Amino acid sequence: MNPKETIADVYAAVFEKELLNEISKLALLIEFDEDDVLIDFGQFIKGIPLLVSGAIKIMREDFDEGELLLYFLEKGDTCAMTMACCMGEKQSEIRAIAENKGLVAMIPVGKMEEWMSKYKSWRAFVFNSYNSRFNELLSAIDNIAFKHMDQRLEEYLNEKSKINDSNVVTQTHQQIAYDLNTSRVVISRLLKAMENEGKIKLNRNNIELL
Repeated sequence: MNPKETIADVYAAVFEKELLNEISKLALLIEFDEDDVLIDFGQFIKGIPLLVSGAIKIMREDFDEGELLLYFLEKGDTCAMTMACCMGEKQSEIRAIAENKGLVAMIPVGKMEEWMSKYKSWRAFVFNSYNSRFNELLSAIDNIAFKHMDQRLEEYLNEKSKINDSNVVTQTHQQIAYDLNTSRVVISRLLKAMENEGKIKLNRNNIELL
């Protein structure tokens, strides 16, 4: 399949034909592999990402130099925090890491403001993206403030399973601890408790959700 046709397939229900044509002509297509860092802290962002395939996790640096998972981007999404950095010409305050192999279309920053006045569908897409990411950020705050780590861990595993379309999560205890900003010992203890409850099965290199 032609990558340009893939953009049209993913965003056909979102954008009008004229906008899709512009995107196809202007987009810089970037293929990525699992664990690739697509955007890093302090980086000046030159393009607006439209995710064509795959999944990306968005991380935020905390005050203790750790990182915290904010949300996942999936096919058809964009990153509202990236858009905010583009419009303000600010350095990135997030790190975007590929969850799995995929393709992203990068749109020149200058087109964002032009399309806001030119295309109704683009305005709606941007506002809906801000709203969706804002709700996900509120959810992340709620998780930290009001939920115990065992609840956060279970939701994390379910989200990973959904994104990768598999009931097997190939993630080390240390990687999970890193994403949830806790220690490997805590994660290992909670995973063992979940196994005893019959929710998961711990294998040598993966976690199977039951």
